[in-house]
Amino acid sequence: MAKLKCGLIQMALRGDGSMSPAEIYDRMIEAHRPFIDSAGQQGVQVLCFQEVFTQPYFCPSQDKKWYAAAEAIPDGPTTRLMQDYAKKYKMVIVVPIYEETMPGVYYNTAAVIDADGSYLGKYRKTHIPQVDPGFFEKFFFKPGDLGYPVFKTAYVKLGVYICYDRHFPEGWRALALNGAEYIVNPSATVAGLSKYLWELEQPASAAANGVFIGAINRIGREEPWATKMGEFYGSSYIVNPRGAIEAQASYGDDELLVHEIDLDMVREVRDTWQFFRDRRPETYGSLCGE
Repeated sequence: MAKLKCGLIQMALRGDGSMSPAEIYDRMIEAHRPFIDSAGQQGVQVLCFQEVFTQPYFCPSQDKKWYAAAEAIPDGPTTRLMQDYAKKYKMVIVVPIYEETMPGVYYNTAAVIDADGSYLGKYRKTHIPQVDPGFFEKFFFKPGDLGYPVFKTAYVKLGVYICYDRHFPEGWRALALNGAEYIVNPSATVAGLSKYLWELEQPASAAANGVFIGAINRIGREEPWATKMGEFYGSSYIVNPRGAIEAQASYGDDELLVHEIDLDMVREVRDTWQFFRDRRPETYGSLCGE
């Protein structure tokens, strides 16, 4: 049996929107260190943080000061720091951060680091929402341009899909067809309109594609945006290829969720439900405007 120990970290913001990006960055990194160490000591093999984990979810504003939160990948401080942790604990780490490629060009990105500390590549969030109230992401993020890469890590073929992406089934399918066995979806999701989808879409996507999915959400009410946004509710979880949630974190606490999955289930489920065999891509042209 091919076992994989997975870790997801959900966390409340340390500070508030009146602080500088640099101040919040320092606090969030320090808050995460004990959880990263705990994951390493428990033998976690693949660890993932929440969306833009070093910062608040600043998209309820349209304040240019948050551009200063962006950094280079892989040459920025966060990627380098996580390379050190990955090498120390022989742990694959998915690092969702705000990326700057040049002044004025920013992406919502996740760097992927292998268990020997080497940088494998990155995924950029493909679908960028612009929904009132509170989701002014087009002000901060350019749509991703790297497609749907799958990373051949030391332990698993790994895919990444970020937050709002999860509403679009095409990306899940593309990642699975590209070979993903485990897909992480770091998010910043609040109670309200989409909460009922939190435990609907990703289990359905896991079952439709025969993959494991790790869904990560931040927690708490972030000021000064809480009135507009509401509360981030955590409830991070890992769902198997049958669509069953195997492990889930609390609604509202800082937490490292650790859970071991059986990767043999990917083959077992795909051999039972032959969705990939029975696909009819030649009939789907209208979905892509053909």
